[in-house]
This record gives sequence, C-alpha cells and structure tokens, in this order.
Amino acid sequence: MSEIKIDQLGNKNQLKRSLKSRHITMISLGGTIGTGLFLASGGAIAQAGPGGALLAYALIGVMVYFLMTSLGEMAAYMPTSGSFSTYATKFVDPALGFALGWNYWYNWAITIAAEIAAVSLIMKYWFPNSSSITWTILFIVVVLSFNLMSVKAYGESEYWFSMIKVVTVIVFIIVSFLMIFGILGGNDPVGFKNFFVGDAPFNGGFLAIFGIFLAAGFSFQGTEMLGVTAGETDDPAKNIPKAVRSVFWRILLFYIFAIGAIGLLIPYTDSRLLSEDIATSPFTLVFENLGFAFAASVMNAIILTAMLSAGNSGLYAASRMLFQLAVDGKAPKFFAKVNTRGIPVYALIATMAVGCVSFLASFFGDGVVYIWLLNASGLSGFIAWLGIAISHYRFRRAYVAQGHSLSDLPYVSKFFPFGPLFAFALCTIVILGQNYMAFMGGTIDWYGVLVSYIGIPLFVALWVGYKWKHKTKVVPLMECDLTNKY
Repeated sequence: MSEIKIDQLGNKNQLKRSLKSRHITMISLGGTIGTGLFLASGGAIAQAGPGGALLAYALIGVMVYFLMTSLGEMAAYMPTSGSFSTYATKFVDPALGFALGWNYWYNWAITIAAEIAAVSLIMKYWFPNSSSITWTILFIVVVLSFNLMSVKAYGESEYWFSMIKVVTVIVFIIVSFLMIFGILGGNDPVGFKNFFVGDAPFNGGFLAIFGIFLAAGFSFQGTEMLGVTAGETDDPAKNIPKAVRSVFWRILLFYIFAIGAIGLLIPYTDSRLLSEDIATSPFTLVFENLGFAFAASVMNAIILTAMLSAGNSGLYAASRMLFQLAVDGKAPKFFAKVNTRGIPVYALIATMAVGCVSFLASFFGDGVVYIWLLNASGLSGFIAWLGIAISHYRFRRAYVAQGHSLSDLPYVSKFFPFGPLFAFALCTIVILGQNYMAFMGGTIDWYGVLVSYIGIPLFVALWVGYKWKHKTKVVPLMECDLTNKY
C-alpha cells in the first residue's frame, strides 16, 4: 500500500519538533531505570550470585548498546516516529514493518494497563484503606494530561521523572561504596567478603546465569524509545547521536555499579533478596543499614515515580507508533490527524482506551484474560530489538550499494556488521530461551510453552497476514527507499 502523506488527509498540522537534547537523553535514560533495578536486582543476585548477575547484566548491556548504535545511525539520518517499523518497511519488507509497528503499539498499550494496576498497590502502602479506583483515575488523568498538553510538556515531565530516578541511583552508588570502605555506616570496611560467600560469586552455574540473562533483558526494555522520539526532536542529526553515545556509560553506571554495590554489601544468601516487596528492596536494605528510618517510604515514592514514568512514556511511544502506522497506510487514516499543538489526539485516546479496557479485564474471571494479555506482550520488546538489528543490517548494505558515502551520515555505528549480528543472535537466544525449563523435564510442559511463547505466533500472524493480503516481497537493496525527509 502506498504511503499516505499527512497533507492528503486534509490535515495541515504535523508533529512538532519540540524535544531538546536534554529531553532525549533523559527519556532514553529513564527507560532503563525501573522496577527491574529497584526491585528485581536483588533476586538476580540471590539466584546467580553477585558475579553471575554482573555477567548477565553486562552481556545484555553490551547488546543494548550495539542496538542503540544501530538505531541511532538510522534515526539520525531518517528521524520518524515510526522508527523501526518505518525502517523495516523501507529496508526489509513492508509486511515486517506492519507487524513490528502493531506489535510495539500493543506492547506499550498493555504496559499502560500493567502500570495502572500497579500504581494502586503502591499507593496502598501509605493508604491501606483507600479506594483503588481513586488512584487508578488519578494516574490516568495525570499521564493523559502530560501527553495531551504538548510534546514539550511530555518531554519536561519525563525529564523530571527520570531525573528523580537518576539521582536516586547515583546517591545509592555513592553511599554504598562509602559503606563498603567503612567511611559511612559506623562499621568496619565490608570489602569483598560478601562477594565470595558460599558458592559466590557464581551461584547455580550456567543455567542460573542464563535465567538472569533472560530477566535482565526485560530490565533494559524502553531504551529503543530513543528512535520513536526522533520524529519530534528539534535537531535529530545532533541530538540522537549525543543520546546514543551516553548509553554505554549509563548502563555501566546504573546497572553494573549498582548490582556490584548490592553484591558487596548484602550476601547473596540473604533471603530478603528473593522478595520483591518494597520493604526488602536491596535499595531499601542498604539505606536502612545506613540508619535512614524512612528508607522504605522513600523507595516507595521512587518506585511510584518509575511507574508514572513508564505509563507516561508508554502512552507517548504507543500513540506515536499508531500515528505513523496511519501515515504509512497501515492503520485507519484518522489516527494520523493531529491538533494545533502537534498531538495525535485520536491515537493517544485509542491507546489509553485499550490500556484501560485491558486493566478492567483484570477484574473478571480471576484476571485470566488480563494475564494472557500480558503474556502476549511479553516478547514484544525483544521482537522490536530483532527488528532494529535486521533493519540496520539492511539499511547499511542498501546505503553503500546505492553509492552513498558513510561520511555523509550524521552518525555512523562503528560496530557494523558485528553489532547488529551480535544483537540479533543474543535476542534470538533470549526469545527462544524464555521458558527453557518447560523442555527440561521428562515431559514437555505445553501450557508453560504456550504462556511463554504466545507472542511469537501472534507476531507471525500479523506478518504473514499482511504479506498474504498485499503480496509484499523483500525489498531489493537497490530499491530500498533512502529518502530521509520527514
């Protein structure tokens, strides 16, 4: 289907390029910091030991860095809110672009539902007898308001949400290492004794590390949002590369240092690490050891901020993806309409509506429908990452084949072709290994397989269905559309 331009829809308005460099950097930064670090990191250390957790997160971190350099090269050259959906359409196959776009939209719409459900639980920590409906409505109003005002309002809100998380992690790392060396806490230096307790630093062998490797992948999901913001960045050729260059240091600082600090201060044999309760979050435990009486309440507030950030970003990313699908003729045309402030209102409201309906499904049939909706979105982020790796490999080959010079690109990924190939291989391993335990017993756990892998057949159905209907083919390298005017 031919691409539908916005002005063909009778709409004179377009998305506004109002996001500054600091917005882009903090949005992509905030995408990596959430409950995966604040809560799940303790469980990772308990299961694989401090060394195993560090190794697993480091491998995933390297993969994500390669993915971001791949995405950065394409986004700086061709900034569009459709991101990897548009890139796959132009450089691989329109059917793949269609499937990637709808897969990503669905993933974030369901994520909004998950955040809606979680926020009321967080608020009940302080107000145990309060109504969940009150907090649910308040969350929806806040997140929707930030997205409806303007893209600059969204950028500012996400900047400060991310800033809170960033400051928390930095303070945690500084405090932790001061405690490790005995400068704070009134105790002798901890040193490396906890790092080598029992079977540490590697506990449980290869399978334990592999299990954490899979979980770590979920913690880093959201970094690809950098590509979606490119369509509303005031100077993508400058700002996108700047954000990409800082990804590696963010991953090193926030995950590697934080997990290393936890592994040094708390022995992996401490049963509290296996709990994902806020009161036993490794961050809470460390601050409490320092004598901070309100550590649990403060961390609860930080996690609330992380959930508001996730809902805020999820609504933004999903609505922009739906907008671009409509522009490209892969979704109903009215989703491509924007108001005078450059907001795709219809795409925004439709996304929030799906999130709310999905959330309401949690109240019926013991939440079975809701659980299946979540399961169906579980692999969506990894599938998007696969799409980035494939699209970049094809983009670079087409760019060179058509006689263009790499020196003309605003940003060049220095790791091609190793970067996208390495990311493709690791993403494939993560996707296929989601529930390897289902195949380990004497008989295959078919229900477990279905729950874990339901996202794959749904994605394939979208891909094959579009391909069959529109008779699309893989785009030859010499015919890839390298037009970068958006």
